[in-house]
Amino acid sequence: MHVTLDYTLCEGHGQCIMAAPDVFDLPDDSEQAVVLNPDPAADEQDAVVRAAAMCPAQAIRVS
Repeated sequence: MHVTLDYTLCEGHGQCIMAAPDVFDLPDDSEQAVVLNPDPAADEQDAVVRAAAMCPAQAIRVS
C-alpha cells in the first residue's frame, strides 16, 4: 500500500489524523495534513483506508 496526499485538495480538517495517527499529522504551523509514512505496515492499512474514506476533501489516495 502507498499513500499520497493531494495538497491542492487538503483543507486540514484532521479526520485522517484521528483515523490513522501513525500515518498522518497536522503540524502546528500548517493548515494541511502531512503523510508521515507513505508506505504503512499491514496493521495500519485498515486505518489508512478509513482515513481516506473520512476525508471531506477526498485528498487522500491509496494505491
